[in-house]
Amino acid sequence: MAAPVSWRRLVNSVYSVSSPAVAGVFSRITDRLFKARDRGGGSSVLLLAPLLAEADPAPRRAPRSQGSAGAQGSSEGPCPHFTWMSQHVPAFRVPGTHIHILTSPDQFYQTMKARIRTAQRRVVMASLYLGTGELEHELVECMEEALERSEENSSRLRVSVLLDYTRGSRGSDNSRTMLLPLLSRFTSQVRVSLYHTPDLRGLLRLLVPQRFNETIGVQHIKVYLFDDSVIISGANLSESYFTNRQDRYVLLDDCAEVADFFSDLVEAVSDVSLQLQPDDSVSMMDGMVHPYKGNRTDFSRAAQSRIMEVMHEAQIRQRLQDERGARERREEEEEEEEDEDDTWVFPLVQMKPLGISLDEQVTQRLLTDAGSDSTVFLTSGYFNLTRAYMRLVLGAGARYRILTASPEVNGFFGAKGVAGAIPAAYIHIARQFYNQVLRLGQEERVHLHEYHRDKWTFHAKGLWYYLSGQSRPCLTLIGSPNFGYRSVHRDLEAQIAIVTENEDLQTQLQEEQERLYRRSSEVSSSTFERPDRHVKLWVKLVTPLIKNFF
Repeated sequence: MAAPVSWRRLVNSVYSVSSPAVAGVFSRITDRLFKARDRGGGSSVLLLAPLLAEADPAPRRAPRSQGSAGAQGSSEGPCPHFTWMSQHVPAFRVPGTHIHILTSPDQFYQTMKARIRTAQRRVVMASLYLGTGELEHELVECMEEALERSEENSSRLRVSVLLDYTRGSRGSDNSRTMLLPLLSRFTSQVRVSLYHTPDLRGLLRLLVPQRFNETIGVQHIKVYLFDDSVIISGANLSESYFTNRQDRYVLLDDCAEVADFFSDLVEAVSDVSLQLQPDDSVSMMDGMVHPYKGNRTDFSRAAQSRIMEVMHEAQIRQRLQDERGARERREEEEEEEEDEDDTWVFPLVQMKPLGISLDEQVTQRLLTDAGSDSTVFLTSGYFNLTRAYMRLVLGAGARYRILTASPEVNGFFGAKGVAGAIPAAYIHIARQFYNQVLRLGQEERVHLHEYHRDKWTFHAKGLWYYLSGQSRPCLTLIGSPNFGYRSVHRDLEAQIAIVTENEDLQTQLQEEQERLYRRSSEVSSSTFERPDRHVKLWVKLVTPLIKNFF
């Protein structure tokens, strides 16, 4: 018990001192303790050090190569501004007419059910968890019906589901029990994988209770794939996300290369995850290091190798296909094609516990290159930017309009216990950010908005990028990351950058952005003076200690 007492005294002593410099030094010390634990595979107790850390290590910048396009204007259209992304991740060229922005939870849900019912070869579902309500049961029934038809037609449909172990195992009625009947009946056609973070191990795993153990790190990727079509989203598979929890969703219809990539990515993560068995036990694949019983460094190295193999193979295939495509386009350049490949899709993966930081590097480069003639609309259901992203937003020249949840539409609003104070913590974080905008005299360039909608919650994330002189965005980021510490450092995340010259798709993106912002109000100093924005002193004191965990 001596160690916890000493930490508590240290925290109290730091926060009783008014000097920011002292607090900064303390933050860097605790951050180094966490890094030392990562290098040495030491005690799990040191995993608690980030509770005390405020410093956010600067991500490695995506380097510029000679000849790569910058972020300033060009007469060749928007896409040359972002060709540098293909130096770091695969680049899939697709017809913009095959990409559709879904607008509502119900449309998202109904589209998934319809696609599952008509799937012939594969259904791949990656999410944080699967809920246990009536709508979730209907979704599982759709999978069951599709598998039954495949038996009748001898088409051998395969269903693969990837969830987080801690979230998917919470309670007696959980994601695992939802899928066990399907797994038991179609054992050879169904795979259920449960990713377990390597950071939840040893004493920490024994001491941290259910629900709170998810704060250490989770599988957060949201990919829903049906044959050669795929939905990329930030939405989970539970009732609120199908009814009244606003998120973002994009359907890439009949985009085989993109679907193959995400199928391979989910399979790679599944290979390093625990495999659910029909008797509700779990086991690792033969030869794979166990995530919390085995050596952490060995697990992370093996997992990184397996996942990066997918990235590298996709890039090699893409180069070969680009060469073939260039020859074909030269041969057909006088022919008018019905579906023009006018859109690029770049998959961005972030898995810092496994040593993968591709999304972080690309996002940093985007924010760095955003010039004074550009406008960025950025949204997060949980506004808690990393220090690195915050520095880039406040130091860049671009105009920013940032949309976040008002307290009433925060997913934790009205929650019991400590979780009920999380909306107040977000108020405190937003006020600190807004005050910094004012101190730097950036209020004409950086604007903060709050989303409002009665009886709804807000979970949308991503950004829309408008180049100078353009009324429609030519780039969007959409997927699971929230731009916060958890997304960058703790969880497994994936999103896509869509870069398009297709005017209809640009219009869809503009309408999506405007639809979300239309339900918002701009934050001002008076916003934080309202009685419903009062933050208790204990929440202000605790927020710096816990903000890296939500």
